[in-house]
Order: sequence, then structure tokens, then C-alpha cells
Amino acid sequence: MTASDTASLVILEGSRYIALTHTHPDATFMGDPGDDHPVRLLVMLKPRTPFVQPVPILSRADYIERHAAREDIIERVSELATQAGLTVERADAPAQLVVLTGALSKARTLFHPEHIGLYQVGKRQCLGRHGGISVPHELASEIVAVMGYDERPVARTHFRRIKADGVAPRAAGTSYTPPQVAAHYGFPGTTTGGSSGIGAHFRRADATPLAQTIALIELGGGYKTEQMAQYFSALKVDRTGKLVAVPVAGGSNTPEGNPDGADGEVQLDIEVAGSVAPAADIAVYFAPNQNTGFLEAITTATHDTANAPDIMSISWGGPESSWSTQDMTAMDQAFQSAAALGITVCVASGDSGADDGTSTPTADFPASSPHVLACGGTSLPKSGPEVAWNDGAEGGATGGGYSTQFAKPNWQAGNTQSMRGVPDVSGNADPQTGYRVTVDGQSTVIGGTSAVAPLWAALIALCNARSGKKAGLVAPVLYASTQDLNDITSGGNNGYEAASGWDPVTGLGSPKGTAIAATLSGASAQA
Repeated sequence: MTASDTASLVILEGSRYIALTHTHPDATFMGDPGDDHPVRLLVMLKPRTPFVQPVPILSRADYIERHAAREDIIERVSELATQAGLTVERADAPAQLVVLTGALSKARTLFHPEHIGLYQVGKRQCLGRHGGISVPHELASEIVAVMGYDERPVARTHFRRIKADGVAPRAAGTSYTPPQVAAHYGFPGTTTGGSSGIGAHFRRADATPLAQTIALIELGGGYKTEQMAQYFSALKVDRTGKLVAVPVAGGSNTPEGNPDGADGEVQLDIEVAGSVAPAADIAVYFAPNQNTGFLEAITTATHDTANAPDIMSISWGGPESSWSTQDMTAMDQAFQSAAALGITVCVASGDSGADDGTSTPTADFPASSPHVLACGGTSLPKSGPEVAWNDGAEGGATGGGYSTQFAKPNWQAGNTQSMRGVPDVSGNADPQTGYRVTVDGQSTVIGGTSAVAPLWAALIALCNARSGKKAGLVAPVLYASTQDLNDITSGGNNGYEAASGWDPVTGLGSPKGTAIAATLSGASAQA
């Protein structure tokens, strides 16, 4: 039996039903999970004061004062949960989250979820839900989402690998190291020696290094520190930044030994970001691949005062049609928090063209959030013009299109539709002109928009280091400075065609690194 669940928003007297629209074609229904099945719920609350766009970047203290969840609402949620027999694991006002744990039977009495079942997804058994969730009437205007009754995977990686045995769409004709791609795009930096030709060693007048931290969000897989060090050494990249793994909600740095699995994503992200911005610290946040894990990874990175990320890179996602409305709303709120704290979030737009692997045109989420920089893909030949990446149905193509969830932000010039357009920007993503990396110690060539998100994240780290300030949500600045990008006017993604100006294939185009750095240095900080 295949899981397929849809529901529409319903409001009843005395309660509010939050819709869930979610389809996971690989989930097989296994029966009732039983009353004692453990659950872990995330209750997302509204901020104390709504986010206003655009908003100046805030200090953490000012952010908490303005946007942390109200303490009285947290106390009331906690009180009701305790009365129902649940345990309050954590109340996180800055992240607007209350985390509850307990038995499913107790959790049913608080939010009355409809149609709970146990599902098999690969080797994993997990809860799944379709239907509504009942929210106490007194909290209906304060609760954004209740997540945790559905634990099925919500996202996939966005990379395409050229295999050593040639069993890829076709053998790669051109490939680059990540620093070579950065050099092609004119990323700012000082030469650190060797083959890298790019760095992040900008200094203030007092010679104090301007440190940057890039957060990588990962929903599986892992890396071995020594293999990452070997890769950078082979490139002659003088990495001075730290590399740390941060476990979230039971996730951990767990290499699987499969370069076509999540390891390929994790290690591609580290190697691209780490070699292009060698002085930037990299914090890798590992969480389970489910809606709660994804959200907690984002909120943990955003509010992590120990590592204090300046940029976040996300190369996981799925078509909007596979997400619930409440989950997208909750995650978009988390991205607004990141923007208000000056954190630039770069997200891959997908590798399956305009339909994102479905039967109809759709945007990939979380790239479709208007509070992230959506990163699409191009093909970068050794000679000739850069074009949109499209290797056909089997080989992959850049994701792009229009959201059905989010309205067009007022800064998205060039988008003639009423809904948010994706992507915003682009960069080399074609595996046929891909990145030379290693995965689990093996050399390989990888493409996909998964490589573009950390590439742009590294660029923003270099720009921040030069300007001495955080960029926050950079999209409004870029849409007002289109001369800072290479307009891609050729190619398509099996649904839309590239054209002059912004388009739902390659966005505004690929970066002119030094020009973007100069613009961001002179731009006033906004979120």
C-alpha cells in the first residue's frame, strides 16, 4: 500500500485544523503504531512581533526582544502538554519552538491528529499522518505548526555524480576544481599559494582576521576529517578554518561509504565551501531526514551562539507539492529569523528541471522561500558561452519555476508573475562541466545545484570578510544590481527558457564575484 495523503485547511468552532499535504511514494503502510509509540513534537509559535520586510539586521539581544516567542504563550503550551501527560523537552523562545515528547496516546489527546499510521521507508520504520491536527482554540492564533506526527523523509539531495566506470549519463568532457570555478567567476580573495588561487584572508587595518562561519545543513551521511584534510592538501589549499560536526535531534556525522548517497552531498558541500573560502570555519549540522529534523537543523544553526554562522548552505529539498503548508510556513519563519540575524541562506533549486521530478511544473522547497537565495544551475564549458544546465530527463536539468505557496516578493524585479520565482541566481552545475572532488576517499566529478549553494555561500563569506559586515538576505541587493551577474540567455529546463534578465531557469545569472563584493561592501545591511 502506497502512502498518499492530502488535506485542505479546515477551521471548526473551538479548534483550528492545520492542513497537511504530503506524498511520499516510497512509504508503505504497515499498520497502527500502537498507543505506546514514542513521539517528539515541535510546536512552532509566532514571533512576539511580526517580521517586517525589509528589516535591519539585528543584534541577538535586539532580535530576542522583538521576535522571540511570547513567554506566556510558551507557558500555556507547556501547561497543556503537561496536563496531557507529555514532557516539555525544551522551550526555545528565540527559535519560537516548544519541543514535546511522550507516548502517542498522550500526544493524540492534545492535538487530535487524524489518520496516524506506521510506514516503512527503505530500512526505516516511521510515523506518518494525513488529515488534520486540532489546535486548542485559545492558541489558534499563536501556533504556526505542529510537527512530529509525520516522520517520513521530506527531502532529497541535489547532486549528480560522474561515475568512474562511465555509467553516468555520459563521460565528463570538462571538469574543474572548486577554486577554478571560483576563479572563473572572479571571486574576491588573495592567492594563498598552490592551485587554489582563492582565499578568505581579508584583514582589517589592525590586521585582525575577519572570521566567517558557513553552516551546512545535512540530513544524512557524513565525512571523515582526515579525508577532507587530504582533499584540501591535494589541491594545495591552505585551509585555516575549522571543520566541526554538530548533532541535531538524534542526527550525527555517520559516513555510509556510499558516494551516491548522502555522503556525496555532505562531502561535496564541505569541499566546495572549504576550498573556495579556506579561512572560513565550517559547521556541519546533521539531523534526521524528516520535517522536524530539517526545521531543527535550521533553527539550531541560526541560534547557535558557539559557532555563530554567518551563512547557511542547504542542498536538500523537494517539490512544493510534497510538503505540507504548515511545514513550509514554519521553515519560512525560521528563514526570516536567520535573515533578521544577518545570516545569508543559500539553497539549491533542484536537479530535475521545471517539474522537479513530478508530472507538473513546480518549484523546489526550501529554495522557493522568499527569504533565501535560490541557486540554479548552468553549464560552464572551457570555451564558448555559459548556458542553462540541461542534460535531458536522465542527466538532470536546473530546477526553476514558480511557487504555489509564496507570493512574489516586492524586490523580485523581472518576475512578471504574482508568485515567487525560482531561482534567484545560478552557477556551474552541469556534471559534464562538474567539480573534481573526492567522496569517501575516491576521486569523482559531481554536478548539480547542490554544488552551487555552497559555492554562493563561500562567495558571501568572502564578501562579508571584505566588507566587515553580514550580508543577510542578499537577494534584494542583487536584483537591484543586475550588472553584477552574467546574464544567461541560452538553454532551458524542460518547461521554461532562459532569456534576457531574470528568468525561471538561471535567475539573474552567474556571479561576477568582485563586482558583487564591491556592491555588498557599499550596501546597507538588510534582512
